[in-house]
Amino acid sequence: MARRLGVLTLEVIFFTGALLGQQPAPAPNPQLSTDPKTVIVTGTFQPIPLEESNRSVVSLDTQQSPLLYNSFVDYLDQDASVDLQQRGPDGVQADLSIRGSTFEQALVLLNGLRINDAQSGHHNMDIPIPLDATSRIEVLHGTGSTFYGSDAIAGAVNFITTRPEGSELRLGAGLGNFGFNQQRLLGIYVGKRWSEEIAASRDFSTGFIPDRDYRNSAVSSETRFRSALGESDVLFAGSDRPFGAAGFYGTYPSWERTKSWFASGNQQLGKKTTASFGYRRHSDEFVLFRDDPTIYENNHVSQSWQAALRRTDELGKNSTLAYGVEADGDKIDSNNLGHHARNRSAGYASLDLRALNRFAVTIGGREEFFSGGRAEFAPTVAGGAWLGKGWRLRASASRGFRLPTYTDLYYSDPANLGNPLLKPESAWGFEGGPEWNNGGKVSLSLTAFQRRVRDGIDYVKYALDQPWQATNFDSINYTGLETAVRLRLPRLQELDFAYTYLHANQQAVPGLISQYVFNYPSNNAVFSWLGTIKHTIDVRNRVGVTQRVGQDANPLWDIAASRANGRIRPYLQFSNLSNTGYEEIAGVPLPGRMVIGGMELMLARKK
Repeated sequence: MARRLGVLTLEVIFFTGALLGQQPAPAPNPQLSTDPKTVIVTGTFQPIPLEESNRSVVSLDTQQSPLLYNSFVDYLDQDASVDLQQRGPDGVQADLSIRGSTFEQALVLLNGLRINDAQSGHHNMDIPIPLDATSRIEVLHGTGSTFYGSDAIAGAVNFITTRPEGSELRLGAGLGNFGFNQQRLLGIYVGKRWSEEIAASRDFSTGFIPDRDYRNSAVSSETRFRSALGESDVLFAGSDRPFGAAGFYGTYPSWERTKSWFASGNQQLGKKTTASFGYRRHSDEFVLFRDDPTIYENNHVSQSWQAALRRTDELGKNSTLAYGVEADGDKIDSNNLGHHARNRSAGYASLDLRALNRFAVTIGGREEFFSGGRAEFAPTVAGGAWLGKGWRLRASASRGFRLPTYTDLYYSDPANLGNPLLKPESAWGFEGGPEWNNGGKVSLSLTAFQRRVRDGIDYVKYALDQPWQATNFDSINYTGLETAVRLRLPRLQELDFAYTYLHANQQAVPGLISQYVFNYPSNNAVFSWLGTIKHTIDVRNRVGVTQRVGQDANPLWDIAASRANGRIRPYLQFSNLSNTGYEEIAGVPLPGRMVIGGMELMLARKK
């Protein structure tokens, strides 16, 4: 039934698009004028200005005052609807959640290509590229399976690499407490028809308590060139992350090392068609007792690949049709999980319509087929209406789904048990609300949302001395409200406030203990100020307050300053300045006040 409905919906989209493409185009809408710098590619099938998106999307610029931020986590912490449950600083084994989802219900992308780990969602934030290689991070709030397939039940985070504007060479180094030291390199060459960018980073810490040391290293190479076909983009990247994992998976002095390799290619085939390919290999070595690996050790190697052919046709000034086909697969070789593989293929179409200078509607559908004969249909309907004087209303409804990871299905140890009978998760997501933009100087938005999850996957037990068991639960509804206010002030200053409220409703099961589903933040507020003092010093101030279900609120205060220009640029960063003692995952304490100071040397720069 789902397959017939999916095929019928795709046919309706094609027919409607062809019909409307013959109608006269309306005059351009003057209310659609936006800042050309804020263009998004996430949650849409073609680049559009952020203010025209019918979905809730946050864009984080990683090129603005980069010395004020130390990791991807520092940027994502500005989004009150994103919850990063870290087991250590600098993103060590961080679980990503959007709008209260489990960490496996949020999809992670690199330039629009999937990098979610088929073994376990614990590795989804093993980003293979250095921070300096990115230009921005885009976060889609709400179901995104129509765009990206499995795993985007609650949304997607897209890390986007830099498109070079000029040649430059930068070197950086820093030191901090807890034995922290850091080195970074970025080299870019821009020629007439091609460019090359090489980035590398290494962060090391001896740990704030025993067996909590870590070393994060990453390197990437991205080559872009133009030919008669269009632009080509080839990316190679890899990361290596060994870390002490004391208490991560129980009261054991554990150790773990993850490695990630990623390669991708994107080729324009004229102005309307693109072809892309991605490959990811990830290894995970886990030792339960660090000093005696012979007691218990796991070794997992997962591989995944994907290919896509996409096309966009302008059917008229009032309608655009995007469509394409995709294929991807993954496999795992593990001493604990065994040897497994699975493949998927999909086709999608999306029709974007404009009418009467005021209305925009997107209708899309994706039919995804799995090895074994199962299929999932993921439709999306989203719309917006401009009301005048900067006001706009938008709303959307969409369906998402997720396949269980190999850990969900097959893992077994004394504390955790997988379940090979698990069914895929699915969810319907609804959202809507007003937004106001006063020419880019002041903007605000208010969004009410609900996500209805069916056959959700959680790890549960009925007694503390029992192992966690992967289980499908019938249904759970997440209802929430998110608001954001942004002010652009004179003298290069920005003020941002974001707040997200969330409540989950599930029929209580007497005696049942949940590991992941009810560890969400019920209240999360973020206030930040970014400014430049006398065109010389960049300053960032962030205060965040998070309250998880059944826990007290945790306030965190971060502040950083750096020189804004010149060849030599010193910087100073304080995190958790309030020295709050807190845990984002039960039983895994996080460090108190951290201080990092360093310097960046700009050896060459040519626009």
